[in-house]
Amino acid sequence: MARKASIIGGGVIGGGWAARFLLNGWDVAVFDPDPEAERKIGEVLANARASLPALSDVPMPAEGRLSFAGTITEAVEGADYIQESVSERLDLKHRVFAQIQQASHGVPIGSSTSGFKPSELQEGAADPSVIFVAHPFNPVYLLPLAEVVPSAKSDPKLIESAKEILREIGMFPLHVRKEIDAHIADRFLEAVWREALWLVKDGIATTEEIDEAIRMGFGLRWGQMGLFETYRVAGGEAGMKHFMAQFGPCLSWPWTKLMDVPEFTDELVELIAGQSDAQSGMYTIRELERIRDQNLIGFMRALKDRNWGAGKVLREHDDRRRASFHDTGKTGDGAPLVLAHMQVLPGWIDYNGHMTESRYLFAASETSDAFLRLIGADMDYVAAGHSYYTAETHIMHLGEAKLGDRLTGTFQVLASDEKRIHGFIRILRGSEVVASLEQMFLHVDMRAGRACPAAPEVLARVAPIAEAHKALPRPEAAGRHVGQRKA
Repeated sequence: MARKASIIGGGVIGGGWAARFLLNGWDVAVFDPDPEAERKIGEVLANARASLPALSDVPMPAEGRLSFAGTITEAVEGADYIQESVSERLDLKHRVFAQIQQASHGVPIGSSTSGFKPSELQEGAADPSVIFVAHPFNPVYLLPLAEVVPSAKSDPKLIESAKEILREIGMFPLHVRKEIDAHIADRFLEAVWREALWLVKDGIATTEEIDEAIRMGFGLRWGQMGLFETYRVAGGEAGMKHFMAQFGPCLSWPWTKLMDVPEFTDELVELIAGQSDAQSGMYTIRELERIRDQNLIGFMRALKDRNWGAGKVLREHDDRRRASFHDTGKTGDGAPLVLAHMQVLPGWIDYNGHMTESRYLFAASETSDAFLRLIGADMDYVAAGHSYYTAETHIMHLGEAKLGDRLTGTFQVLASDEKRIHGFIRILRGSEVVASLEQMFLHVDMRAGRACPAAPEVLARVAPIAEAHKALPRPEAAGRHVGQRKA
């Protein structure tokens, strides 16, 4: 049975939370008195459906059920997790928490507040121990960071449980150890924002020029290495101490106006808004959101390929879900081993809307890699100097996989000896085989560069699988040559 998340407040942030939970298989109940809430969340959810699955290399779980509640009490009934995302007014948040706790007891209540401390949120609460800050970043359905800020009154066990829930939906809970106004990230952003306002007000730069300075330069570095690691590299071989010695004195120079705030006048608002309209007014907000999302997908997938930064969070989330798929420790129970579950992603399709040839090979590789892990020929085995190499492959395209299709990879052992495994892989959409691949794997001593017998423990795992698969019908496609006509 799906778990339930309650989202109180369905604006941009609340809608993002709803999408994040829904697409990770949770049922979601939303309360928002705005008569347009259902439409707005529907639009956010449409963007999330088009983008979040593209970050994963395993299928998303079945989407949860979305409902809109008429009252807070109805929304939180039976909830396993509650996220408050109402306007940044402390009195309003206190009233919301009071209503939540009339109908909910002992359930984690995270607040999306960007500025208030948890101790402020807990004032007057029936049970302050379950209220904490869980501050996300827009778009919530793509960006993994959530600043988790407890207070001295928070229940440590509940906080750890809440952090685990956030990990389960693919987020990175950053535990902020001390309460502070605006937490960590927004304090940093506020400093940059304040300096940007001065640059525009003083006529030094336009909004577009400031954005170009960020996205063409240091923003790219920050996105994958942060601030301090970037400056550590800037210090050269001598590292951070050299950087601090070289650039520390400039802290006393009057370069910035971080200790001063420009007067917030109508003229400044008109200046900023006018320049922003000239810069981006040709796009609707929804168009900008889609542009942003696609750029983030490309950037985050590049980090995922390198297992770095936000990409490491994506890999760990995939691994968590993939672990529940694999048919480990079995011989197939009278059928080929079911070893891989995949979903056709936007980057997998060609101009015809069909899955590309390279991705059929990728799907087969996911399946064969899972088989090799099953028999003990995993990355530790490779690191010790031995591996199975693919010596031959024959692929037959039997159907057409399209965007969003869920695929299964199965592996059948046709024959094996101490040096070889002859395997047959099927890529299925439901019960339909969309591609089959016959492969010969050769065991290799990587240092010597030649074939050799596999380790006894690996052969011991292959043997029962091969024996069980002898009883399976031999695939009709096995042994076919390219271009051979069907009988």
